[in-house]
Amino acid sequence: MNEPLIDLKDITFAYPGAGTPVFRDFNFQLLPGNHVGLIGPNGCGKTTLLHLIMGLVKPQKGRIEVLGQEASIEKDFVAVRQQVGLVFQNPDDQLFCPTVLEDVAFGPLNQGKTPAEAMQIARETMERLGLAGFEDRVTYKLSGGEKKLVSLAAVLAMQPRLLLLDEPTTGLDTETKHRLVHFLQDLDIAYMIVSHEDAFLHHTVGEYYHVHEHCCQLV
Repeated sequence: MNEPLIDLKDITFAYPGAGTPVFRDFNFQLLPGNHVGLIGPNGCGKTTLLHLIMGLVKPQKGRIEVLGQEASIEKDFVAVRQQVGLVFQNPDDQLFCPTVLEDVAFGPLNQGKTPAEAMQIARETMERLGLAGFEDRVTYKLSGGEKKLVSLAAVLAMQPRLLLLDEPTTGLDTETKHRLVHFLQDLDIAYMIVSHEDAFLHHTVGEYYHVHEHCCQLV
């Protein structure tokens, strides 16, 4: 069997002051090439699961392995974030440069690319997502749906080995959703999608997992 891209073992996590843990002795694996959807009611831990993988929150107990390496301290998760891309539910949480091109080029620059290389990667990524012509647009003036696509472009420009998407269709019109579906269908890396839209998941993932306290259960 292929080595899991993500392997969560006996994870227990509770937010400070919360009486009940979000996860208790939680286990989950994601294998290479898999495209999975995470479903479940609000508050069940879907977004928290993505944040645990990225090290944005830390478990009180358990072991996290990402891309074959244990991740437990911030230094480990810095390396994870260079190879795993997270598209946040709210794009304003990850867009901070004045223009779209600068936002999309930021990741490659942070990876050590030259400014010319980073700009070229950014332009090519934007074109793949139908964002050609957006280079000089002011980021904070974009619509919610446009910000979503720019957030995705900014993550993809870092050429991740794994993609995590948190409610990626929020704010998208029907045409843009269809464009995103076709893009994901052609994507040749593993990804996980948190979404309440059954139709979107039906066209983009091969497996559905219901998130609950102890594990992600295949449904």
